Amino acid sequence: MAGVKRSPENPILIPDPSSPWESEAAFNPSVIEDKKGKVHLLFRATGPKVQVNGREAEVSTIGHAVGKDAARFTGERNQLVVPTEPWERYGCEDPRVTEFEGRYYIFYTAVREFSADGIKVAVAITKDFATIEEKHLVTPFNAKAMTLFPERVGGKIAVLLTVNTDRPPAKIALALLDRIEDLWSGEYWDRWYAHWTDHALAIEQNEKSDQIEVGSAPIRTKDGWLFFYSYIYNYFSPPPIFGVQAMLLDLDDPQKIVGEVKRPIMVPQEEYEFYGRVPHIVFPSGALIRGNDVHLYYGAADTTSCVATFRKKDLIDQLLFTARRQLQRFEGNPIVSPIAEHPWEAQATFNPAAIYEGGRVHILYRAMSNDNTSVIGYASSPDGVDIDERLPEPVYVPREDFE
Repeated sequence: MAGVKRSPENPILIPDPSSPWESEAAFNPSVIEDKKGKVHLLFRATGPKVQVNGREAEVSTIGHAVGKDAARFTGERNQLVVPTEPWERYGCEDPRVTEFEGRYYIFYTAVREFSADGIKVAVAITKDFATIEEKHLVTPFNAKAMTLFPERVGGKIAVLLTVNTDRPPAKIALALLDRIEDLWSGEYWDRWYAHWTDHALAIEQNEKSDQIEVGSAPIRTKDGWLFFYSYIYNYFSPPPIFGVQAMLLDLDDPQKIVGEVKRPIMVPQEEYEFYGRVPHIVFPSGALIRGNDVHLYYGAADTTSCVATFRKKDLIDQLLFTARRQLQRFEGNPIVSPIAEHPWEAQATFNPAAIYEGGRVHILYRAMSNDNTSVIGYASSPDGVDIDERLPEPVYVPREDFE
């Protein structure tokens, strides 16, 4: 896979013991670069357990930091999104931020209760990361990790989300909307959810043991939407292996995958990824392209925020490698079939071998009679698929005792 380089600055964000709201963890970062070149980083922050409705619980909030480059966030951090609504009373988790038509949309996991029905997606909207203008509950069903495309796709507003995250098997699915207000329209989502499997991306997974979840917001490249996601092997039959995977989605039809490598581009390997509140985790949550590099932001061990870098060209070439060499079955198959009038090949003709010589493709194939005796037949073709010669008798038959 394309080479990945973890930043020597890692972890780029660690818990701050002097700030109670982020004293335990500062992880799962999402990033956006503003027009002045500043990189805004949003992250999930946790502190000590608190009492909520008579129950002791760890309540997450969303913090904000600003960096001058992709890896150094040394300035003051502020608490940006905090629980204020009943549907998020147990926490605001795992932000994904996108700039869209002049405003920043911060999608996050809203926890009303620690159950599938109490875990949904919400959105906070800001123009300046100083104040939150609006907050809305988005999904009326169990979901996590929604992320917004930075521009309209075919005139539609497009989002990716993990559906049924806590009622596995989870799937990553695409939703297309006409108006921004549809994002928090229960009527829209009721219609969409009634047929949600029709909108799922065709990501291969072992549904009995593995889990997937949306990672970063898609980034437009000339070859497709670059999208990182989390693939957790053995999630339901521990020990799990957390991996980061990537794909390219079609620019006009983002439900269509145009490039991928079906194996992790990252797995835990550094000390700060092995040790933490939940060990052995790398979880992708943000991405940024600067110049020739792709910066992938991720949470390490559910404790700190980190960044790794790929060369953009190398990563995209690797994702397209398989797609460019995708085999397609010939529409005229089968090219050699049994012939009932030939007893020696009346039952089956299969397992061909071929060689190109003298301007023709010469094919030897296994032929089987109705008494299950196998022989070898011959056919030839000018192009390898259109057969214009086929001998009426086998070219080789059993002739030795061992045959």
